[in-house]
Amino acid sequence: MARAVHKAMAACLVLVLGGCAVGPDYERPELDMPETWRVMPDEAVELANAGWWTQLGDPVLDELIATALADNLDVRIAAARVERFSAALQTTRSRLMPQLGYGAGAERSRASELLLPTGADPYSTQYQAALSADWQLDLFGRVRRESEAAQARVYASQQAQQGVMLSLTASVAAAYVSLRALDRQLEIAEATAANYQGTLDIFRLRHAQGVVSRLEVAQVESQYQQAAATIPLIQGQVAAQENLLSILVGAAPGAVPRGAALAELAVPAVPALLPSALLERRPDVLQAEQNLVAANADVGAARALYFPEISLTGVLGQVSAALGDITDSAARSWSAGAALTGPLFTGGAVRGQVAVAEAAREEALLGYQAVVLQALREANDALAGVTATAGNYAALARRADTLREYARLARMRFDAGVASYLDVLYADNELFAAELAAVAARQSQQVNMITLYQALGGGWPER
Repeated sequence: MARAVHKAMAACLVLVLGGCAVGPDYERPELDMPETWRVMPDEAVELANAGWWTQLGDPVLDELIATALADNLDVRIAAARVERFSAALQTTRSRLMPQLGYGAGAERSRASELLLPTGADPYSTQYQAALSADWQLDLFGRVRRESEAAQARVYASQQAQQGVMLSLTASVAAAYVSLRALDRQLEIAEATAANYQGTLDIFRLRHAQGVVSRLEVAQVESQYQQAAATIPLIQGQVAAQENLLSILVGAAPGAVPRGAALAELAVPAVPALLPSALLERRPDVLQAEQNLVAANADVGAARALYFPEISLTGVLGQVSAALGDITDSAARSWSAGAALTGPLFTGGAVRGQVAVAEAAREEALLGYQAVVLQALREANDALAGVTATAGNYAALARRADTLREYARLARMRFDAGVASYLDVLYADNELFAAELAAVAARQSQQVNMITLYQALGGGWPER
């Protein structure tokens, strides 16, 4: 008898482990990926998969990003989400294993004396202790498909976490570059205002001596006030940028440490990467694919509802009327059974669940394709911007140098008495605007490179 039971259990185990899983197995969709980018700078180089922000050469920025990765609330939320999906996977997988339990109880009852023989005791007591087992045989792979979907959602949540980290590092780097650009613009505005203030003091003295007219003093004062008005605006932008950086690193709004000046920050090298590599590097692409894997597995789990479920149950315990006899061999009690259940008529409920799963898979497929196209667009935009922003900054920097020389010559001509101060006024105003524009162009060049690394999937200290 025992040998027959063992053979039956072994046969069930073979069926569970070797049974087919209903539904389609996942295969990556065929995508029409371009072989090259629309624009690819000649200076592109192969880079190791490391923290790209270290190329800027600022230890303060490196420390800010390290702090952000450790303390940023969005990153911590994403990590908690991974833990949640991992726990859900563990719960789903547990259904593949036999479920064991235990129970114990005592019951005191009184029967109707009208139903008992005369003189019989109507009171009775029963004690019991038992172990139970319940095993649902996954012959048609429903639980395995559900486990496959749960595993894919764990992977998707991990890629979502990587995406948050990528976005965070890019945001911190871009915000830091913008802060250093504002610092430089503030320096220019303060230096320009101080220069205009010195000129205004001289013109007021000359006016008092009758050398220049009140009109010329008003012109210089207007020039000074224009530069002075720029200072509080930039100061407000600096404070707002510091607040943004503080929140990104997981701290309350406050001052942010500075490192290298904007001009001292190196421009990262352009990474050489083929478009097809986005499928393996971009966290959002990988996340979308794992969502598709999960949706595909859900189809199999839904189709398995058409097939029967087979469950094995068993109880082994002791039952007695006296607590002292509970361990006696005569009190032994056991039961074993098997059950098969399946649908006959559900009013279309199962068909509806399959249709829902198939529609969700189609939605996930289209979403995956849309994410890939978006990734290609962002990468091409960033690569095209590399040359554009570099050329723009070079041109504006040359213009600032030219206007600096123009302003010097105009002041020399005014001091020599061969030109009016209007020439100086025009040259200084043009130079002030050009210097601010050159700083903004340098900032745009740096931020575009940061955007490029984000578009290409970035790099990680540990991947």
